[in-house]
Amino acid sequence: MKFEHGRALVIGVANYEDVGTLPEAVLNDARDIAETLQAPAYCGYPVQNVTVLIDKQATLEGIRKALADLASAAAADDTVAIFFSGHGARLGKGEDATSALVPYDCKRANPKGTTLGEAELSLAIAALQAQRVVVIIDACHAGGAASLKSDLGNGLDKGFHEKSLQELASGTGRVVFASSRSTETSLVLKSERNSVFTTAMLSGLKGAAPASAGGTINVFDLFNYISETVRQAVPGRQHPIFKASQLEDNFPVALAMGGAKSANSGGDAPRQRDLEGILADLFPMGPTDQDIWLRAGGDLSRLKVAGNGRSQWFSAIRVLAQGGGGAGISRVSLIEAALEEFPNHRELQALL
Repeated sequence: MKFEHGRALVIGVANYEDVGTLPEAVLNDARDIAETLQAPAYCGYPVQNVTVLIDKQATLEGIRKALADLASAAAADDTVAIFFSGHGARLGKGEDATSALVPYDCKRANPKGTTLGEAELSLAIAALQAQRVVVIIDACHAGGAASLKSDLGNGLDKGFHEKSLQELASGTGRVVFASSRSTETSLVLKSERNSVFTTAMLSGLKGAAPASAGGTINVFDLFNYISETVRQAVPGRQHPIFKASQLEDNFPVALAMGGAKSANSGGDAPRQRDLEGILADLFPMGPTDQDIWLRAGGDLSRLKVAGNGRSQWFSAIRVLAQGGGGAGISRVSLIEAALEEFPNHRELQALL
């Protein structure tokens, strides 16, 4: 199956030419979002419909061209997703302040002339004939557990103002997701592959967000899942933002395949992934994520919850295979607890 009318532009910038760098997670965010959108087992976007710009590719002119190409290609019945992970900036002060996305080649000496301002980006979004557009901005990052001390240059302050997000959402069928409030940072937790916001989005796209009766992930349901997951992951520290002005339809943004394999993929059937690999994707914070281990009857005191989420899962499943992890937990109870969160996940269902 394919989400034939899906188109996406995915941008990730971490290693800037003339301003402060960002964590490697920023690039992982862009690459992983693009891969998940294109995957037949998850979102089903046609590969040729997804454009990815990473670091040096994401110059101001490169982004402008990609937006123009998207406007030329997108039809009225398409769904368009634009994802940006990198620096967001505020230019100017007070009533005259505006926001901008910071491309790879932004110059300290000329921030206004070398960033993609909200007015230009709004015009580019308005030029899309597509009646379903979602713009996702994961900006104003933090490294580790503290704010990233980035030197953006004269006239640039970190962040993307919420009134600017509302401007981007102007028009019929336009929606904006932002990773955090303008007064917050978009957190990247130590040793994690992705930012907290994009970790939640990837999990939602892979099956955690509720699926519609038509087998799609719809825009309200995806954001609601992301928002709640981020709030649980970092209580009180980060609050994703939703903006829309003329939205009447809870429109689909992707297929809800939940890990299903395409019957038309050709060749030998892919090998069933191990349980620890599946759980690491679905519960990226480890066995404590969503209280999955406790809900399955386990005892967290019997586990060594150290390292990143993936390493925690590999350790936990080894303990479980040796008969440990708590008197009430089993492989079956763990899979069943995971299926409560991901009822349409074909790989989990196949493990029972």
